[in-house]
Amino acid sequence: QVDVMASGGGSVQAGESLRLSCDVSGITESYCVGWFRQAPGQERELVGRWRRDGPLVYAESVRGRFTISTVSNHYANKINRVVYLQMDDLKAEDTAMYYCATTSSSYYCQKASWSPTVGVWGQGTQVTVSS
Repeated sequence: QVDVMASGGGSVQAGESLRLSCDVSGITESYCVGWFRQAPGQERELVGRWRRDGPLVYAESVRGRFTISTVSNHYANKINRVVYLQMDDLKAEDTAMYYCATTSSSYYCQKASWSPTVGVWGQGTQVTVSS
């Protein structure tokens, strides 16, 4: 069973930093992990994506300010992976609910948008940035 849990959100002032964590368990090396966000009244958008055999991908709006990193441990034939989203120089427009998700679909691991029905999603963590 694949489980996903996002954490680390909070309320900060513009210019400050936050680090979000996405704990993913029960996956294999073929899974990629994406960070998404959704602000009120707006569509969910990709923030960044990690996959083992490809480059890190970032949305244009966060490139240079957000950084994805990952650590993992193996047990039996599965992997527990934590994918971090380091967010620096936060802006008011970064305010949103942040979600992470994982999928083994090689098709969606190369796409900029995922349907909510694709893969396994965590519950979301709120980030609020005050200007």
